[in-house]
Amino acid sequence: MKYHELREMSEYKLHGRTSPNRYPAPLFFNGSAVEVNVNGSELWIDIEVDFAGIEPWATIWFNGEMVSRLMLTKGRKKICLFRGMNPAAIKNIVFMRETQAMADDELCHLLVHGFEANGIFHSVAERKLKIEFVGDSITSGEGTYGNITETDWNPMFMGISLNYTVMIAKEFDAEFRCLSQSGWGVIAGWDNNPRRNIPAKYETVCGFAKGSVNEALGAAKPHDFAAWQPDVIVVNLGSNDNGAFEQPEWIDPVTKESFKLRMNNNGTYHPDDIARFEKAVIDFLYIIRKNNKKAYIIWAYGMVGQGLTFAISNAVYKYQTDANDMKTVFVQLPDTTNETVGSLLHPGEKSHRRAADVLIDCLRKVVG
Repeated sequence: MKYHELREMSEYKLHGRTSPNRYPAPLFFNGSAVEVNVNGSELWIDIEVDFAGIEPWATIWFNGEMVSRLMLTKGRKKICLFRGMNPAAIKNIVFMRETQAMADDELCHLLVHGFEANGIFHSVAERKLKIEFVGDSITSGEGTYGNITETDWNPMFMGISLNYTVMIAKEFDAEFRCLSQSGWGVIAGWDNNPRRNIPAKYETVCGFAKGSVNEALGAAKPHDFAAWQPDVIVVNLGSNDNGAFEQPEWIDPVTKESFKLRMNNNGTYHPDDIARFEKAVIDFLYIIRKNNKKAYIIWAYGMVGQGLTFAISNAVYKYQTDANDMKTVFVQLPDTTNETVGSLLHPGEKSHRRAADVLIDCLRKVVG
């Protein structure tokens, strides 16, 4: 067995937004991963983990299929990725972060130091298609694991491995990235907190990961879009904004600043707040296009209620016409039912499969 420090290796690939040329390499997002092709009979990965209360989870993928899902404990440790295998065969191994960046745990981070192997590492081929997914708890895979009766918010019940992003990436053999955060929206979070909006963090490496540790890892720095240009961007946002209309006013405990997306007395949406929401959708589309000149942009919505379908589709149409951008479309997704719901009252695997099928059809039309 020989130890290989990541900074000294060339035959590997990092997936997901991360800080370039930083070692050990941080895996900030769900779907962030390190991929290797290696022969030999045994392989271990050297990682470092910390958190205050919300632990990250990881998955191990062997030749394209998930073979293990595990809770990561604190400290630096080596984890066996495979052993007892045919030493001559080259194996494709992906060690993937399963859970989202944790905005409410400033210590939460996952670092990759290197590998220990008794084989030789080989180059990892580039894939032909690149997809970026932007979303909330749906894209984080909240509710995809656990019994339908589970109601405790816990990373155990959250994961990318059973959600629509992985299903789509596997269908197209695509390299993919996720940028998602549970409870966040386009203009405000589920609780009307306007600081929990995804567009404000989109141009950072991982602005959700807070605290001095993540800041030192480069999470808050501007993201280098030129280094990785997606062919397709799927935005799945609006569910938390829709929920905020039915929640109480948010009040900042320090400044006493308040915010509320309002409903009329008859249960309809207040037109001024719908207009604000539509403007936020349009503004975000301009931000996405500014940084991704050639990508097809698909705004998908509807897996957890469809109350804002007209507002989002209207905003996408307004953006299309004003920006003369015909590479942007709106896609209606099937709502989650009693038969397709998962834990935490979120979409289960069956719901993600239905959404993936709709989006796969759409992607086939735009990228073949």
